[in-house]
Amino acid sequence: GVAYADEGVMLRKNGIYMPIMVMNCNHHDFSIMEEYELEPEIFSKKILDEYIDFVSTNNTFTKVHIKLDTGMHRLGFEEIDIDYLIDKLKQNPNIIVASIFSHLAASEDKKFNDFTLQQVTTFNKYCDKIANNIGYMPTRHILNSSGILQHPSAKMEMVRLGIGLYGIAPDTENYVKLKVVGTLKTIVSQIKYLTAGDTVGYGLAGKILKNTTIATIAIGYADGYDRRLGNGVGKVLINNKLCPTIGNICMDMTMVDISNVDTFEGDKVTIFGEALPIDKIAKDINTSPYELLTGISERVKRVFYSE
Repeated sequence: GVAYADEGVMLRKNGIYMPIMVMNCNHHDFSIMEEYELEPEIFSKKILDEYIDFVSTNNTFTKVHIKLDTGMHRLGFEEIDIDYLIDKLKQNPNIIVASIFSHLAASEDKKFNDFTLQQVTTFNKYCDKIANNIGYMPTRHILNSSGILQHPSAKMEMVRLGIGLYGIAPDTENYVKLKVVGTLKTIVSQIKYLTAGDTVGYGLAGKILKNTTIATIAIGYADGYDRRLGNGVGKVLINNKLCPTIGNICMDMTMVDISNVDTFEGDKVTIFGEALPIDKIAKDINTSPYELLTGISERVKRVFYSE
């Protein structure tokens, strides 16, 4: 599953041959999606009609994924649209429904269990109606990472593991069931010794109140280290000790207080990982691990390990 067609094209060019669903597409993407055998998410009458026109014009046999709105109210066909959807699918048998899916709005929170279960019930009702009319039951999927953990009885034929791939649970209760597999690291670029009255960083924001040793580490907001983590809000791990930030986060660098740590230039710094959970960092700036993970820029080198 990818958000946009160009992401799917990149995967194809790098040797990924399994089916790829594109979640946000429009009529400008149809030609390139056909060329690279990408499968569109169809979520509205407008995109359905445009895709049918494209398929008819090009005499194409294709697979699609139907998005249903069961309560999230983001994208998807609502109940009032189901008959229209069925009629169009029956009129165009060269369009095969590979899957039908929906998205849970609050599966990570038990206080919304009734709402989640209602979404599942609604989803099954829509799926049954579509399947009874087109003559086959497509693959169904509604569970995200928190749904897999909280509502396994609704796993159907497929589930969508997102943030769980990183070993991160959307809720604290299920955190112990997953193993953290993603770590963000950098190094100490330089060490400085400052005295009371000195300042650190842009806007003179970092005030030195006593003799302090600081380290400049090689990461900044252009890498995805959030600016809200500046001025002591954020902490990094150096030689197993937490070191608070000093001053504002820079584009490519961050300064931290290492007065209580024995460290040297070139030493490793952990931004998040098993010993410094990303959910703790997210809470410090009132956001979610999703935002922090997706904010890590492309220029940050990825290193993959396999067992």
